[in-house]
Amino acid sequence: MASSLVARLPSSPSPASTSSAFFPFQPIPQSLPLHSHVRHLRFSWSVNASLGDDTSTQIDGPEAPSSSSSPADAPSPSTSTVVTSSKQPQTVSLSLEDVNPVGLGRRSRQLFDEVWRRFTELGQLTRSPRDSEEYESVLIGGPMCEFTIPGAESTTVLVAGATSRVGRIVIRKLQLRGYKVKALVRKADPETLEALPRSVQIAVGDLGDPSSLKSVVEGCSKIIFCARARSNLTGDLNRVDRLGVYNLSKAFQDYNHRMAQARAGRSSRSKLLISKFKEKDEWAVQQGTHFTDDIAVKYDGGMNATFSEEEDGNAVFSGYVFTRGGYVELAKKLNLAPGLSLDRYEGLVLSVCGDGKFYSLILEACSMDDPSHKIIYAARFATRLGYSRIRIPFSSFRPMNPKDPALDPFSVHTVAIRFEPRKQRPLPVRNGSGTSVQSSLRDLNSFKLTLDYIKALPGGQETDFVLISCTGAGIDENERDKVIKAKQAGEAALRNSGLGYTIIRPGPLQDEPGGQRALVFDQGNRISQGISYADVADICVKALHNPAARNRSFDVCYEYVAEQGQGLYELVAHLPDKSNNYLTPALSVLEKNT
Repeated sequence: MASSLVARLPSSPSPASTSSAFFPFQPIPQSLPLHSHVRHLRFSWSVNASLGDDTSTQIDGPEAPSSSSSPADAPSPSTSTVVTSSKQPQTVSLSLEDVNPVGLGRRSRQLFDEVWRRFTELGQLTRSPRDSEEYESVLIGGPMCEFTIPGAESTTVLVAGATSRVGRIVIRKLQLRGYKVKALVRKADPETLEALPRSVQIAVGDLGDPSSLKSVVEGCSKIIFCARARSNLTGDLNRVDRLGVYNLSKAFQDYNHRMAQARAGRSSRSKLLISKFKEKDEWAVQQGTHFTDDIAVKYDGGMNATFSEEEDGNAVFSGYVFTRGGYVELAKKLNLAPGLSLDRYEGLVLSVCGDGKFYSLILEACSMDDPSHKIIYAARFATRLGYSRIRIPFSSFRPMNPKDPALDPFSVHTVAIRFEPRKQRPLPVRNGSGTSVQSSLRDLNSFKLTLDYIKALPGGQETDFVLISCTGAGIDENERDKVIKAKQAGEAALRNSGLGYTIIRPGPLQDEPGGQRALVFDQGNRISQGISYADVADICVKALHNPAARNRSFDVCYEYVAEQGQGLYELVAHLPDKSNNYLTPALSVLEKNT
């Protein structure tokens, strides 16, 4: 005995019947919202079964009323009716498996999942495109083309702290704009991988272990540092905020050097060695006075300076100056390789072991109009006890004669380090009882400076390393000092690395949507308001290719009214969004190389 199922479908279904049609029998309209596809999956059937004879089983679906029938005669959606028509109804043969509720539910769920997957892929690129055509259809000329950045597809960005709140938002924004993203994580466990999109390349490394970072930075073009210490313990802060920034920036620089050597060239991010002081190459000690008078001649205490090598091999510049208006300096003629000049660089960095005194870095240049006319430029810097690297941009040099023009690094031919007693300030020292007293006159007139090297910092147009630091606002007072100290040590390591940097110091981070409120950009650690994670992430992404962001450190928070007596902030940024270039005007008024 064979039985069959026959479904009678309407030839022109009404809107009511369309909304209640089941997925296997009615295709999904492309124009309807997604949520309407899964609502009211109810279908009424009239089944007439006669088993044991030749009568076929007919399944009648709801049909549209004829045009002559009135609305009152139309069947309600909840009742099952069979409408007789003069035309032969369209029939479709079905098997019992086709109307199995389990099978129907499984197929409808698969169809819904496919629709939902395609819909979410348009909103965010959480996977790698299957081919170039699909990539172009979405990002190039497609619905996401307004987010894309030229050259982003050839730029690989390493995100340190990828699982942090800011890091996850940064990754989404980078992918949305077409960047290739590499995430630095400590462990590739399932919980960590679940928090990151599948299309992100995972790199396992430890910020506190320099050897583990060598392979992490390979193939990377830029770095965004979002990592933060797990706790405010000194060990954790030192490992992440200080050593982490230093180790990652050094590994990135070393990778650039290796790539440049492989191309038989020089990396654009490489520093230029001016002198290695241990070699004592052509450095000469000089003396001089700014003025002479009767008092200076009568009470001349004399001055003396030496440049020697100690037993441990370090080069030391030391001596004393008691002559009124006198100074001593260590000078050297520049001897750069053919084709190199300082105008391709934007500053100098010194590695020294100081004594807490003030010194001046002197650059001597010749006038472009009169080569015989010498122009002297000076930049003052302070040292601290112990080794440190001191970054001095060319913009900090001022002519000794106010009538002389601004410094042109191309014309510099001599560099010197000068000590002057009149530039010193009494330093507080501790006596045996712990009381602070002023240092003696002898301490102000004598000096000792251990010198390591002096290099020129490379110039450039774009940022290489974006660092998220903090202002200290919102941190417990008992923990604030050591947190800020660790953050500042990391910032100093980045500035002295030679990489183009952008240091962002946001106010207290808040969990709220971005792009809703105006932003205030400032310098001087005066802000106290918060800012959302999303806005900080947007600033990081926009800073990657913005020349105004290179070598700038700034504070940022939401708009607020300044306290009385503190002055009003100029709002140079308004409601950040994907198309508003708010960062350039905001940063152009801030000081560079800070």
